[in-house]
Amino acid sequence: MLFGTVVGSLADKRGRKRACVTYCITYILSCITKHSPQYKVLMLGRVLGGIATSLLFSAFESWLVAEHNKRGFDQQWLSITFAKAIFLGNGLMAILSGLFGNVLVDSLKLGPVAPFDAASCFLAIGMIIILSTWTENYGDPSENKDLLTQFKGAAAAIAADEKITLLGAIQSLFEGSMYTFVFLWTPALSPNDEDIPHGFIFATFMLASMLGSSIASRLLAHPTPRVESYMQTVFMLSSMALLLPVVTNVRIFAHIFSILPKAPRKTNSFKSQQLLVAPSNVKGGSISFSGCIQLIGFCIFEACVGIFWPSIMKMRSQYIPEEARSTIMNFFRIPLNIFVCIALYNVKALPMTVMFGMCSAFLFVASLLQRRLMVIAEIHKSRSQDWLNMEEIDPEGVPLNG
Repeated sequence: MLFGTVVGSLADKRGRKRACVTYCITYILSCITKHSPQYKVLMLGRVLGGIATSLLFSAFESWLVAEHNKRGFDQQWLSITFAKAIFLGNGLMAILSGLFGNVLVDSLKLGPVAPFDAASCFLAIGMIIILSTWTENYGDPSENKDLLTQFKGAAAAIAADEKITLLGAIQSLFEGSMYTFVFLWTPALSPNDEDIPHGFIFATFMLASMLGSSIASRLLAHPTPRVESYMQTVFMLSSMALLLPVVTNVRIFAHIFSILPKAPRKTNSFKSQQLLVAPSNVKGGSISFSGCIQLIGFCIFEACVGIFWPSIMKMRSQYIPEEARSTIMNFFRIPLNIFVCIALYNVKALPMTVMFGMCSAFLFVASLLQRRLMVIAEIHKSRSQDWLNMEEIDPEGVPLNG
């Protein structure tokens, strides 16, 4: 949130290609720190990792959009590229990387740091490809703008355009819920230390995400439905999916069935009893029935994540101004990081059902904001079309409308 925002914002001024190379170097250094047993060195590695993550989620996309527009490619290709990147990168490569890391640690017995060393090698290869094949592009390369002025300009652009403000809020709400989910799904599926196949479940999540990105590629390949329209359904569906851990732990139905055949006096105890009940105290065993229901919901949520990434990239390419793209994208991550920090700091103080309920509520709000974004986009599109009709001229330069 702190260092990454500053470093990531420099991409607009110093160059997106240079920022991507900086990502590779920074994360290689972060991986190297894993060899140290010193806490301070490991903490430095996390700081470097945070900076690299901000660059990963801003510089690469900014470079791609600018290069795509500079070469005059069809805008539809950009949507297809985003979808393929999520399908191959976030899906297939995540699965293969997990399997490869498992081979290094378990099969080859190279130790727990081996995957980080392998990651460094892949980062070095990627850096060589970037240096040898990419051209440089900038947002606003003017020398008279310092970083503070750049921040003020990005903040002004967000405040002046409601579409950008809504987009930032939607992104923060969804990604905040998504990152919180990353830390919650394991204890949710094994509250009593059930023996669950973590690797298999993670691979299933990645397959669901790949399915979602495949659906997104088909949706983005057609002019209708528009991305602003179908994303409302995606956010609503993801909200219901993360509500399942709350529903499966609610005792309402069992309590109602228990009181129906009994005297009315029993209903007075309803308010005094706890609605949210703790799971069974039986330790161990396999995944429970409620865990299976939650797993289905989590897979649906991961499919929504697969649809979200290429779709939000498409909307960012439409609404965020080119001259401050990386800066604005990193501004979006500030409330996201604050939310995740607060959620994780209080994860033991709040019941898991409350955490999932909060995430579900945030996703529902994201759906409402997406609805507002669609309405504004339609109004803007209609006004632009009216303006073009008014400005239409004949071949001799005389306005057709008089």
